[in-house]
Amino acid sequence: MAPTESLEAKELSLVGKVELRIALTDSDTKLESILNTYLPPLLLKLASDHVSVRNKVISICQHVNTRIKAPQIKLPVAALLKQYKENVNALIRHFDLLYIQQGLDRLPVSVRLDLLPLLVNGIHQNFLESARHTSSLFNMLLKLLHSLTLPPRGSADDLGLRQQLGFLTAVEDAQFVASWIGRLILYTSDRSRKSLPGLNVEDCSFLQLYDNKDTWQPSAAGGMILVETKVVAIKFLASGAFTDTERFFPALFASSDPNSRLSDIGDDMLKRAVPAISLERDEILEYLFQLYLGTKGSDGSLPARAPLQTRILGLLCKSKRATSYKAESIQILRNGLTSDSQGGITSSTMGKQGLEASKLRAQIFAYANWLARMSETADIDMVAPSLVSQLRGYIESQGWPIYNEESSGQSSHEVSLRSLGYESIGVLARASPTAIVLDVDLDLLRWLFDSLAADSAGREVNLSIENALSNVLGAFGGSLSKELETSLEGLLLHNMQRQPGDTEGSGNTIVRSTQFTAVRFANRCLPFGNTKARWINALAIGDGTNTRREVLEEGRKGLDPYWYRMLNPEKLADTRDKDVASSKYDFPRLVDLIEQFFGSNSLWNPSTLQDKPLPMSDAYSVATRFCHNVLLHQGLSPDLPALDSEWERQLEILVSNDGKAREKIKIYVRNLAANAATRSALELLLVAEFNGIVAPTSKEISSSGNCVLQLCSLSPDPVVSKLVQHVGLLRNSINCTNRSLRETASRLFGILASHPDCSQTEVQGMMSAYQSKSRAWQEAVGSQYIDVHGAVLAIAFTLSRRSFRTYSSATPMDKLKNKPFIDVILEMLTSTHDKTLLDAAIVSIYELSLFRTLSPDSLLPTYSAVAIVKKLAEHAQKGNENAVKALGAFAMQCEEDLAERSALDQIIDTLFKLYSLRDPAIQFAVGEALSYAAAGWRSKALSAALDIEGSPPPSASRGMALSSVLDRILEECKTTKPALRQASVIWLLCYIQFCGHLPSVQERLRDCQIAFKGFLADRDSLNQETASRGLSLLYEHGDRELKDDLVRDLVGSFTGTTANMSGTISADTQLFEPGALPTGDGSVTTYKDIMSLAAEVGQPSLVYKFMSLAANNAIWSSRAAFGRFGLSSIFSDSNADGYLAQNPKLYPALFRYRFDPNTNVRTSMNEIWTALVREPTATIDKHFDSIMGDLLKNILGKEWRTRQACCAAIADLVQSRPAAKYEKYIGDIWTLTFKVCDDIKESVRTAAMALARVLVGILTRRLEAGDSSTRTAGAMLKNVLPFLLSPSGLESPAQDVQAFSLSALLQIIKKSNKAALRPFVPDLVGRLILLLSSLEPEGIEYVRLRAEQYGVTGQQIDDARLSGVRGSPMLEAIERCLDFLDEKSMQELRAALENAITSGLGLPSRVGGSRVLVSLSTRHNVLFKPYANHFLKLARKQVLDRNDTISASYSAACGYLARLASDEEIVKLIEYCRKLYFDSDDERHRLVAGEMVFATSKYATDRFNALAAEILPFVFLAKHDSYDRAKSVFQDTWNETVGGSRTVLLYLDEIISLAMQYLNSPRWALKHTAAFTIAETINAAGAEMSDATAQVIWPGIESAMDGKTWEGKEKILQALVKFARAKNVVTEDEGRWAQIQKIMLRESKRNNAAYRQHALACLADYVELRESIQLGTEVYEITAPIIEEVLAGPEAMDHDMQSGGLPSKTVNEGIVANAQAALLRSINPLGLANEDLLSSLSRALALTARTFSEIGSRKVHNAIFEAEQSLFRKLQRVLRSPVPKPVIQVLIEFVKTLFRTGDQVEQTRTKAAEAAAAFAPLTGADEGMRVALMEEITGARAQERSVTVQQSLERARQAIPDA
Repeated sequence: MAPTESLEAKELSLVGKVELRIALTDSDTKLESILNTYLPPLLLKLASDHVSVRNKVISICQHVNTRIKAPQIKLPVAALLKQYKENVNALIRHFDLLYIQQGLDRLPVSVRLDLLPLLVNGIHQNFLESARHTSSLFNMLLKLLHSLTLPPRGSADDLGLRQQLGFLTAVEDAQFVASWIGRLILYTSDRSRKSLPGLNVEDCSFLQLYDNKDTWQPSAAGGMILVETKVVAIKFLASGAFTDTERFFPALFASSDPNSRLSDIGDDMLKRAVPAISLERDEILEYLFQLYLGTKGSDGSLPARAPLQTRILGLLCKSKRATSYKAESIQILRNGLTSDSQGGITSSTMGKQGLEASKLRAQIFAYANWLARMSETADIDMVAPSLVSQLRGYIESQGWPIYNEESSGQSSHEVSLRSLGYESIGVLARASPTAIVLDVDLDLLRWLFDSLAADSAGREVNLSIENALSNVLGAFGGSLSKELETSLEGLLLHNMQRQPGDTEGSGNTIVRSTQFTAVRFANRCLPFGNTKARWINALAIGDGTNTRREVLEEGRKGLDPYWYRMLNPEKLADTRDKDVASSKYDFPRLVDLIEQFFGSNSLWNPSTLQDKPLPMSDAYSVATRFCHNVLLHQGLSPDLPALDSEWERQLEILVSNDGKAREKIKIYVRNLAANAATRSALELLLVAEFNGIVAPTSKEISSSGNCVLQLCSLSPDPVVSKLVQHVGLLRNSINCTNRSLRETASRLFGILASHPDCSQTEVQGMMSAYQSKSRAWQEAVGSQYIDVHGAVLAIAFTLSRRSFRTYSSATPMDKLKNKPFIDVILEMLTSTHDKTLLDAAIVSIYELSLFRTLSPDSLLPTYSAVAIVKKLAEHAQKGNENAVKALGAFAMQCEEDLAERSALDQIIDTLFKLYSLRDPAIQFAVGEALSYAAAGWRSKALSAALDIEGSPPPSASRGMALSSVLDRILEECKTTKPALRQASVIWLLCYIQFCGHLPSVQERLRDCQIAFKGFLADRDSLNQETASRGLSLLYEHGDRELKDDLVRDLVGSFTGTTANMSGTISADTQLFEPGALPTGDGSVTTYKDIMSLAAEVGQPSLVYKFMSLAANNAIWSSRAAFGRFGLSSIFSDSNADGYLAQNPKLYPALFRYRFDPNTNVRTSMNEIWTALVREPTATIDKHFDSIMGDLLKNILGKEWRTRQACCAAIADLVQSRPAAKYEKYIGDIWTLTFKVCDDIKESVRTAAMALARVLVGILTRRLEAGDSSTRTAGAMLKNVLPFLLSPSGLESPAQDVQAFSLSALLQIIKKSNKAALRPFVPDLVGRLILLLSSLEPEGIEYVRLRAEQYGVTGQQIDDARLSGVRGSPMLEAIERCLDFLDEKSMQELRAALENAITSGLGLPSRVGGSRVLVSLSTRHNVLFKPYANHFLKLARKQVLDRNDTISASYSAACGYLARLASDEEIVKLIEYCRKLYFDSDDERHRLVAGEMVFATSKYATDRFNALAAEILPFVFLAKHDSYDRAKSVFQDTWNETVGGSRTVLLYLDEIISLAMQYLNSPRWALKHTAAFTIAETINAAGAEMSDATAQVIWPGIESAMDGKTWEGKEKILQALVKFARAKNVVTEDEGRWAQIQKIMLRESKRNNAAYRQHALACLADYVELRESIQLGTEVYEITAPIIEEVLAGPEAMDHDMQSGGLPSKTVNEGIVANAQAALLRSINPLGLANEDLLSSLSRALALTARTFSEIGSRKVHNAIFEAEQSLFRKLQRVLRSPVPKPVIQVLIEFVKTLFRTGDQVEQTRTKAAEAAAAFAPLTGADEGMRVALMEEITGARAQERSVTVQQSLERARQAIPDA
């Protein structure tokens, strides 16, 4: 035990010694010294193992605590803090903290801040050891931050702060401090709850120092202001001490704080912090969800506030990983969308939280969309049903489908949220269709359709519902089950029947149609073969009157297989077979389709339409046509036309012209008819089509009419017999006014009436009626012509078909029965002048001739064949196509006679003579007629003419006609006559098309080929296209040798330099259109003309020039014909096994021609390319070098078309290939592109610019690639930048070139990396600055010079120009260039920038230069600092520009440059400003000086403050300038720089000294400014002015008052009065008083009227001050003449004319008012004898009474009453009883003047009453005065109306002493 006791005793002894030392200290200084030495080691003894030692130390500490209460005692805080960090003993740490907290505030700021690194060192470990102790440390840190001055952001000191605080190595400490600063941002002083949003109970306790209520109480000791602490903490966090990652969460919290001081900094930090962190990290996402939702348990944190929740959701919407947090996501949506969940936002809270709640809910919807788009399928399938249910619940809670405005409110936010709800449902449905949408009941889809139909919330919501349905539409992309398809059909049909205004069973009123959406679903969700969907399309078309256009178009698309495929593009996943079609595209089954449209349950069922109008007539026509096309399509399968936009037309052409196709369809129809089920459907369709032309209200008969005629022609007679019983229904149609319908009905009547099963009784009755009408054609008038037309056609069609059906059994007598009708139509042909009847006669001849009813023999004896031919020829010559065809049909019945000229020869000659008709349609009709004449029914042109069952009827025999006609056509093809050439090539095409299958023609195919080739070079595009089509037909009919020969010639012409197919040139060959080359007497047209013209002018070379021009045209025209009508098939076939397979040189030229400027050439070449090149990518790669070589060779060719095509081709080639492929050509491409950009042809320049854009895109991608492409990109930049900056680029006069160049340059600069662009930066910056003016619109300077004419000022225009420069993309590019600077390039930039600043002419360039200086001074200050002095000197020279905007810009630049300039240069700048201000006569220079000083004070505040003694006196003086603009600028400088008026006193000597220098200046502006300055110093000094201050000011104010009057001098006089009023100013210096008095009296005598009134006012104020002297006489001598002068009238004031002009009434009133005031106030009763007092009062009374009587001015009266009130108060102090009688009388008279105010305003009467109250005490000296005053008051009281005045009078009465 002994050792232990000795150790304890030793420790006690040591502690006792310390205690003794402390106890013996007798002063605070000694105590402080002792504590600095012994307090830390003393506290270490608290770790002793002995209780007695510990207790002794605690006892000493208690004693110390009583001794250190004095605040001047400083404690060893640093040692204690270090001791705290090094020890873990809780007791030691407790006492260390106790004394640290006491001593911290006693330390100087600098010493405190030195503790900061030690304080934060290891703070994270301290927290792990003791959270309670660490809370105190963190609290001390916050206190220190209040005193911390942070270095400028980005400076070296700022960047070194992290290392200085030790955070560079102790990252965990930085993270800890940042984390708790973030919690501090979330903390509020609301202690009603233990936890707070985002903070749990422990967090709140930590920040509250564990329930220390004084922590955030500023009034308490050590308490802080929470808001200010947050601000300093967030600023500390924004410094370089922390990284962006550490700032992330605090920045997030601050950005959502309602205090803008926090949110602004937070926003800035968050922008930088978000890119620095990964939102895919689980720890970050978990904390975000925890913040948003809060934590569970009684000690957990509450959910974050709405603004923070909004921010959190915005971050979660950027994280794909966040979508995997399913439970948290569901909870977020549940809280946000339901009102019964914790944290929910209800409509009631919406009103309280306002906009923030709306933003939050909108972000919740955005998060729901994010979940739908980014979640994994499994995840979204799990959460989607719940989310959709919550969204539906939210919408229904607002009222559904009728929006409940009472419960939800009419807020636009509520409506917007409803819209977002619908949209979110749609997105979720698309993301998880199986879980949400694709149930058999289609519950969600029905709900959305009901919403669309009945939701009444407005258009915005309607659009959102439609958007949701569009998203749901995507959910039906796959195939549907049968049950689901059936359910969808019913839903869509129901929505097609909904009409706005209807009320449904649920009670909901339909407010909008759902048809459009229903049709869209039908077209996209149901297969093409679904008959219900096609019925929906028919319903959408309706009757065409009440249907919306978009519904109508969507319905038509659904009935078109091409558009259906476009709406539902096929998704071929792993197959290369593009011909494999999905079953979705299969056509409907014909039987099912007909049953759906026309079956027993359809409203179009024929049995229900007996003589009734057609419902939905427009849809009916489309529906029948669709069914008809389905029949044809299925009949042609598998040889089907391409399903493209021309599918229906191609189908019609194929069936009409292709005999094989017709035969195939006939077989299909016969098969349908053979089956009972399909036959009934076929007959139903036939009857439906028939109804389309006989229905009374049919609108569109052409479609149905054509269909029924075509179907009858393709059907066997048993099927057609279904219609014969309805033949009588055609009667109305045959007689209708619609010509097309008449012709259709007449033809159908002929088919049915001639049918064997037709009732002849009814037919004979109709025929008799028609024959009667036809015979009476000559008596027809008006509408009867229509009846005759229909009757004639009906008879003709009937007789022709009947003759065909009975031809084999017909007798001569039967033929004679037709003779009367033939005579009628022939007579009609020769005699009628009515076009309708003539048309009927010609058509009848055509029809009768075709079917051999009419022949040359049947004409006799009444008419001859020659006469009929001649008559038809007459009409054919007039352009009647029917007459041309009638000639051909009649020729079919004419026999061939080789011996003599026959009727056939005459008809053929007649047809050939029709070449003069330039209408191509006529010539095609002629070609068709020639085929009739030569081949008869063997001509394919008559394929569709046989519209009844049976073989074609016989025609007249033919021998040589077929060959002779062809020979004649080929001969005509060689002619040079343009009209005949065009006609002949058309005839040849028709002949090949209709007769090319015949052997006689097959033998002449090679001759035909040669003929067609001769037309490919024609300038006429119709000739080219016709020849091209003819060649393709020849190719189809020829053998392999012929095919290769044709391809060889085509390719040779295509790739050669001459037109190989251009044929031969003869003297009569027409080379130019008439008038194209006028010569004066005519024009050059043929080769002969060229020869003649050359001979006449004596220039043989002219022949070659013209021929070259013609050949050039021919070459290009020939190329325009390639591929127009099927040549692609020629090349495609040849590529496989023909000529092209061995000759690949075509590819380069073909690739180039694909981009030819001629549309026809381009289209043709693309067709050929598509057919020729099966694998384009492989082909181009294989021939890339040859293609590129050809393009580079021809890009500078002679032909502009070639140059233009090369540009487009190169652009396409380089875009679609990897860079390595064309890298070796890139230099040549750039060089050649620049050359072509300056092409003479505008279209070539445009193409070159397009190529340049492509090249720029390639360049920018290279620049973005990084170091690997830097060298190549640099080489490219050397080429492109000079061009872009040249007169061909940005300086080009063409606006589009300028725009491109600017765009390209901006892209290059934006995408470039430093290494690539840095060498070009100096030149770029200088050029761009100069180009700012070049790109400004030329007219803007003109407008500025004439600004007043346009109602604006020049400055307004300059302001707009300045705004344009600041927002210019050019300036943005310059800023980007500056970012790439280094020391070397900065040195090079100096010269370029100086040149740009000094040589720039326009405002944009000048201002741009100043902006560059500003940018360099702020953003690149380290690099720019060595050059700041130089550019500051340069900027000083620019500030004197005549343009104010330029001057102001460089003034501002001077301010920024002053940040970096040396002190000597700043002093020179200020001296320059002073020189401008004081030495220049131009007032603009004073403004410029002010702007420079202001800029320096604003942008270089620290440098300005350092030189404040030099600058502020000058600023103070200049802010009193008489030039308002200069004054305003200096005033702003003073206000921004100076904190209060005491600054004036600080620099008083300098200010007065400066002002005194210019008080005697010869320049009045400076003299006045100096005087105003001295006056202002008096105002700033105030009433407490010291004598020393007065001594400084007095010489200045005295000097300022010298001289004559000037505008504003009254301010100096007023300041003099204030100077006199100040204490201690003149009390010791009577001489100064005398001088002031002299000045006052002198200034009052001035004659200037405007100045006089102010001088008299000052005199009145002055005499009020001098109660110790008598100035009454002097004042009277001054004021009496003035008052008399005014009272005398204007004629007595002529002298005022010389000193300021005749004063106005207002000025006169002011003069009198102030003169009276001065006079009355100058009476000083103190020290006056009774006689002198009486004299003074008497003369004052006299003037006052006269003034009252002659001037009724309110201003004058008020001044008198106020002065009398002052006089009466003075009299109260000296007037004692007894008062001399004369004085009493005068005073009574004064009383009477008080009550002469009856006609004055209330204010004046009130002042009179107040003066009476002041007089009342005087009445105690004399009863007479008392009685007089009482009477006056009583009388005035009785007459007074105003309560206020009555009250004042009452107070005056009460102030009268009792008798």
